[in-house]
Amino acid sequence: MTMPRMLAVRRIYAVARKEMLHVLRDPRSLGMAIAIPMLLLVLFGYALTLDVDEVPMVVWDQNSSQVSREFVSRFMGSRYFSLQGCARDYGQVERAIDSGQALVGLVIPSGFAGRIGSGRDAAVQMIVDGSDSTTATIAMGYAEVVTQDYSQDIAVRRLQRLGGSSLNPPLDIRPRVWFNPDMESRNYIIPGLIAVIMMVIAALLTSLTVAREWERGTMEQLISTPVKGWELILGKLLPYFAIGMLDMSLAVLMGEFLFQVPLRGSVALLFAMAAVFLAGALSLGMVISIVTRSQLLASQLAMVLTFLPSFLLSGFMVAISNMPRPIQVVTHLIPARYFVALLKGIYLKGLGLEVLALQAAMLSAFGAAMVLLAIVTFKKKLV
Repeated sequence: MTMPRMLAVRRIYAVARKEMLHVLRDPRSLGMAIAIPMLLLVLFGYALTLDVDEVPMVVWDQNSSQVSREFVSRFMGSRYFSLQGCARDYGQVERAIDSGQALVGLVIPSGFAGRIGSGRDAAVQMIVDGSDSTTATIAMGYAEVVTQDYSQDIAVRRLQRLGGSSLNPPLDIRPRVWFNPDMESRNYIIPGLIAVIMMVIAALLTSLTVAREWERGTMEQLISTPVKGWELILGKLLPYFAIGMLDMSLAVLMGEFLFQVPLRGSVALLFAMAAVFLAGALSLGMVISIVTRSQLLASQLAMVLTFLPSFLLSGFMVAISNMPRPIQVVTHLIPARYFVALLKGIYLKGLGLEVLALQAAMLSAFGAAMVLLAIVTFKKKLV
């Protein structure tokens, strides 16, 4: 190694050591760097779920027959519905839904058993609280499946009474779910959640570094040293990069042992992509810090530029294909979009770069561009 390179390495090491000592001597910074990501992962991992189980239901059975009770038992026998009570009129059904005691009201008419026994169609009313449209849609889908199964059983029994052998439906669908056979929302929420949390925390950490030097008046001392601008940037990035990789390791361990999320792909590829993503996110925070020169403004701007786009436009919570076309175009500028796709592909599908090459290339371009932008933006000048 030549003398200029050795000097550059020594200067970068000196800046990195100074920054690491600052972090270690400030419990609040260290706590924010390690404890907060873990806390967010636990809170969101347990609180954020798209699974809809035990939908609260109230029933008004006007028929009160064995047939109607059997129909109601089909709902109660599944894990998707939970009987909260029986109503005696529409007023009680309405109050149960208005108060939040029930999400669904099932109304069985008085002639239900007679129509079923005579082979005629029977209409059953289902009142659904649509204030939560997603849950309401899922609940209606569950109710439709229960009703179809019950109707098929009635048709089979009717055919047997008439002397028929069996009812053979013309179409037999046999679904097979890949990658997430139990349809656990946690299995795809946790990988996406890791990407969002790492993006926010990484940008917040470095958004305070350069701004802190300006506010404390120590930037003048750094400017007077022989440390070059790019050496200062890399030196300040390295400690937070190490902390970010530690956070990533803890998040992977929590996903494996706390949430039981399967990791089917390459661990090496996972951490390699995480390193590229962290380099870009940390550099983005550095750019914010350089431009604003204010810790308060830098932290606020970092939150706005990272959390909201990563949470809403990365495909973490809402499928990008369901977004309006102009918003879909904007999502290509969100680096978390590519990291979320990489994490889900590696975690759930066990994919490699032969499939995820485009996402890896876009993420690498983001990382390189942010590091270069941070170096170019920083000037060793007082103005």
